[in-house]
Amino acid sequence: MRRLPVYLVLDASGSMSGEPIQAVNNGVQMLVSALRQDPQALETAYLSVITFDSSAHELVPLTDLPSFQAPNVTASGVTAMGEALELVANCARRDVIKASGTQKADWRPMVFIMTDGMPTDDFEKGLARFKQEKWGAIVACAVNDADTDILKKIAPESVVALDTADSAAMSAFFKWVTASIGLSSKSVQNGKELEGLDQLPPPPPEIQVVV
Repeated sequence: MRRLPVYLVLDASGSMSGEPIQAVNNGVQMLVSALRQDPQALETAYLSVITFDSSAHELVPLTDLPSFQAPNVTASGVTAMGEALELVANCARRDVIKASGTQKADWRPMVFIMTDGMPTDDFEKGLARFKQEKWGAIVACAVNDADTDILKKIAPESVVALDTADSAAMSAFFKWVTASIGLSSKSVQNGKELEGLDQLPPPPPEIQVVV
C-alpha cells in the first residue's frame, strides 16, 4: 500500500501559551482519534508532528495511525519558522519512499502549517530548502495577526486564517484538517492526489480563505 505522509507543522512559540496551545494538543488528539475511525485513512495516512519555537523539533516522526502517540506540546520562545521549513523538508527527504523495481512510491506528502507570528530566523533559507521537495497539498493557516504574505510564499494557493486562537476556532481548524486528510486518503486510493484548496473540503465559517 502506498502511504500518504502528512506533516503537521505547528507554532509553539510563547505567544501560543495558555488556551491556544492546549487547543492545539486537544486538536491533534481529536484528529488522530477521528482518523482511526476512517478505514481509508487508517490504511493509508501516516502522521508526523513538527513544532517550532526558538528552534524546530520533530516531536513525532512519520508514524502509522494505530501506533501514533500524541505529544504534549508546550509553548515558549520565539518563532523559528525557517528552521521548521528546513526540518520538515529534511524529514520528508528521509521518510518518503521513492519508487523502485519492487516498491511503489509514497504519495506526495501533505503539509499543514499553522502560526500566530512572524519568523524570527532566516525564513528565506528555510523556504528555499522546503521548495526543493515535492509536496502534495500544502495549507498554511494564519492565526490572529500572523502575516499572510509570508505564508503565501509557503502555500501560494492555499492560505487560510483564524481570527482567534481560542478553543472553538482551533477545534474547527483541526476538524477541517481531519476531513482534508480523510478525503485525500480516499482520493489516493482511487489514484488521484489532491492539491489546492478547491479540492479539499470547504472550510467551516471559523476559517477564512485568504488565497
